[in-house]
Amino acid sequence: MFYQKNYEEVLTDLESSENGLSQEKAKQLLEKHGYNELQEKDKVPVWKLFLESFKDPLVIILLIAAIVQIALGETMESLIIFAVIILNSILGVVQTKKAESSLDSLKALSAPNAKVIRGGDKLTIPAKELVPGDVVILEAGDYVPADGRLIEAQTLKCVEGMLTGESEPVLKHIDVIEDESPLGDQKNMVFSGSMVVYGRGTFVTTGTGMNSEMGKIAGLLENADSKLTPLQQNIEAFSKKLGVGITLLALLIFGIQVGKAFLMGTGNMGEVVLSSFMFAVAIAVAAIPEALSSIMTIVLAVGTNNMAKKQAIIRKLPAVETLGSAKVICTDKTGTLTQNKMTVVDLYMNGTEPEVMNSAESYESNAHSRLLTLCSVLCNDSAIGSEGQEIGDPTETALINFANKNGLNYEDIRNENPRVEELPFDSDRKLMTTVNKTRDGYFMFTKGAPDIIFSRSKYVLINGEKKELTDEIKQQFRTQNEGFSNRALRVLAFTYKEVEEGFAPSIEDEDDLTLIGLLAMIDPPRAEVIDAVAEAKEAGIKTVMITGDHKTTAAAIAREIGIMEDGDLALTGQELDALTEEELDEKLEKITVYARVSPENKIRIVRAWQKKDCVSAMTGDGVNDAPALKQADIGIGMGSGTDVAKDASDMVLVDDNFASIVNAVEVGRTVYSNIKKSITYLFAGNFGAIIAILFAVFANWTNPFTALQLLFINLVNDSLPAIALGFEPTERGTMKRAPRSANEGILADGTMQRVVFRGIVIGIVTIIAQYIGMQVSPEFGVAMAFTTLIFARTLQTIASRSNVDPAVKIGFFSNKYVIGAMTVCFLLYSIVLIPAVRQIFSIPLAFGMQELGICIGLALISTLVMEVGKIFIRKSVK
Repeated sequence: MFYQKNYEEVLTDLESSENGLSQEKAKQLLEKHGYNELQEKDKVPVWKLFLESFKDPLVIILLIAAIVQIALGETMESLIIFAVIILNSILGVVQTKKAESSLDSLKALSAPNAKVIRGGDKLTIPAKELVPGDVVILEAGDYVPADGRLIEAQTLKCVEGMLTGESEPVLKHIDVIEDESPLGDQKNMVFSGSMVVYGRGTFVTTGTGMNSEMGKIAGLLENADSKLTPLQQNIEAFSKKLGVGITLLALLIFGIQVGKAFLMGTGNMGEVVLSSFMFAVAIAVAAIPEALSSIMTIVLAVGTNNMAKKQAIIRKLPAVETLGSAKVICTDKTGTLTQNKMTVVDLYMNGTEPEVMNSAESYESNAHSRLLTLCSVLCNDSAIGSEGQEIGDPTETALINFANKNGLNYEDIRNENPRVEELPFDSDRKLMTTVNKTRDGYFMFTKGAPDIIFSRSKYVLINGEKKELTDEIKQQFRTQNEGFSNRALRVLAFTYKEVEEGFAPSIEDEDDLTLIGLLAMIDPPRAEVIDAVAEAKEAGIKTVMITGDHKTTAAAIAREIGIMEDGDLALTGQELDALTEEELDEKLEKITVYARVSPENKIRIVRAWQKKDCVSAMTGDGVNDAPALKQADIGIGMGSGTDVAKDASDMVLVDDNFASIVNAVEVGRTVYSNIKKSITYLFAGNFGAIIAILFAVFANWTNPFTALQLLFINLVNDSLPAIALGFEPTERGTMKRAPRSANEGILADGTMQRVVFRGIVIGIVTIIAQYIGMQVSPEFGVAMAFTTLIFARTLQTIASRSNVDPAVKIGFFSNKYVIGAMTVCFLLYSIVLIPAVRQIFSIPLAFGMQELGICIGLALISTLVMEVGKIFIRKSVK
């Protein structure tokens, strides 16, 4: 590994030097390695995506039925079927094309130009022409154009959060790192796509294009599996079974009718075969819920709007219901569980109580407090912009925010105590020093790592008085520092030294210092996260923290917010790599924290949970998260994250807040529940129609419905109530139930019982209506069967609103969309009764108010029976 070699060895291995490659050598290497850009697989053409949707078994049956009807001259029904199928196909293509933009965003992160040394000359070239061995110059504000081993690093700091998940800039150096290290600890390397925020440096290029760390992520992104959601899998499996069942049923009925005519010696068998075939087609049309796909899309869109109100923007519609079935949420720490803002949470001053710092008055009245404030604010390069944006190192911004929080103004302090000299921070000293002119004279302030400060301090402030730093007092500071470290707090120590005017500090002057105190800080948990984690746990959802931070810090935060409990494990990426698949499978449910992980680690974690048939959600904001976001059942990007992560995700959190995920889970469960209500409504109505048709076959009655009547019911009359059910509010106990199994069938959990029961009820009242009408004429029988079926299916909406409570309890008017949909359905039916339209829908002109009243009465009886039936179905499911 390049980070384990000194840069001279790396230059030799790459046949380069500090003067760079020759132009001729660079040209040869460009031909060998290709351009420094990301590659992608060929995309599926639009026409192929369009045709993919026609593989659905139900679509195939409908197409066959439509083609046959065209051949027989029945064009109106066929045109309606074709229109619905084509609309659904177009929606599918649009959704797929939207999801293909991840790699495009990844490419956009590449730097357009690079400053290189070739043959000893400094040149600016297109970044895509970089090759291994090129020596590249970096300055603050530059994007790193390729991976490389540093040759020179002058207080060079790079933001690598998109690769490591950590937002804090990494201070680079050129020393050899002997131990095997994860990406975030390879501090003598720079990586493509990261950004230089401070200092300058030079590196020799070691990886370009698909051989860079960014390229590896692009490869993982291309190869990550795009999974069907649980609902999609269930609908797909059910569609195949339903398609086979409908085909067999239609063939059976066709065979029975033709066989009966043959046995009875009917003369015109050609006409019998034709009428029997049309009867079989009617069965297929009655059984297939043609508008199901469109209705599901609209119900999911309703859920999308509800999630947006909960700060969750849905990019891919099926993600709405998927989130509701999640059993594990793999979440980032920084910014999602925590505030992504370093904050001073504790301090130590020997002999002075920490509470003294809590008021602005102590700045004037307490010398100890004043000096700690001066050192933390003046020996500090951060700032807060005019619009409130924090500028500089997060640790330093925490210090000026601490002063502001205590009633002071950091800018006033700096204006009153101007800086006259400084020694910038560097990784060797681990110290920073400034000289400031104060009202009490000139002071040299030094801050840095506690161990370094302790070794360089000779004096100490005790209750504001300067005294000699004894071993006993030094041990008190060390004990306090260890206590802070055990709480995963980041600690800085602060010192001062009185100096003369004109003093110019050197490194040697950072000695014989007076120790003021310690400030401890952390990126604290969001206030609402603890309750959200507890709510997720009550809902049967396991929360797992995956972070680029150190294991100690991650575990401390996880314990504080309730993710990690006694007996749980925390692993680093290297420890995870050491586990076999069998060992990981055995320990998986006990591992609640993963630290210092790689993109490959994240994908492995997700796949391990998926192997246990657990629907997994994964959060992420960096480029390094994109492959795992795509692999997860639901990828959750952060609103503040990279475009790459957002493009690879199914959902984006506007506020980056874990609590919003849990809120969205509730919406997801409600959406799934409402989709099942819509499905139950549609299938029960269709089943009722099939029962009526089958009864007519065996009773040797006239077919109770025409194909146009069934299409009218399925596509027009049924659609609005089914959509309205998607607006039902969350039912009680939604977040107290365990997540449903990924393998749970669409008709599980009592749905099949409801479909059968309601279908039988609707079928019986329809048969009764046809029988009554047949006493007048077969045409009256068809008209009454059609009318009763419409009213029974429309009023079924009332029973479908809740699987638990009767309509009286949930309130008839608590869902205004249901009332509106039912009203529209009744109005649509009234159009059928217009004299000019009656003939089209086979309604006799003599069909009047008496017959209509009988049909409505039968439909109301069916609704009452369905409501009472809830009690028995609920008991049988339990």
